[in-house]
Amino acid sequence: MIEWARYGIRLNAVGPGEIPTEGMSKRLSPGEEPGARSKKVNPMGRAGTKDELNNLATFLLSSGCDWLTGQAIMMDAGGYLATGGNFYELRNWTPEQWADARALIEAQNRKDKEQRGV
Repeated sequence: MIEWARYGIRLNAVGPGEIPTEGMSKRLSPGEEPGARSKKVNPMGRAGTKDELNNLATFLLSSGCDWLTGQAIMMDAGGYLATGGNFYELRNWTPEQWADARALIEAQNRKDKEQRGV
């Protein structure tokens, strides 16, 4: 990525923590209250908001951030530092829990497709 810097091309990444949306919550945390996992495991004890993510993205794209490149910003209330990633606790899931989650995700996908008429 540094080879692009001389052309003014900046490459940065955002590693968002849990930001509840209808699609995310029903697929990444099926059967749970949106944001519940973050409330339990991250240092700030809450999930993020779309506005917070939008603000960071706006900053990264703005002329006020022209000198930043090659960075990954973890926006997860310190969760990455505390646990190594958003889904660290999933290492303890049983095969049955994985099967239940897959079934819930597939059911939501079918429902979404039916609503779109696809």
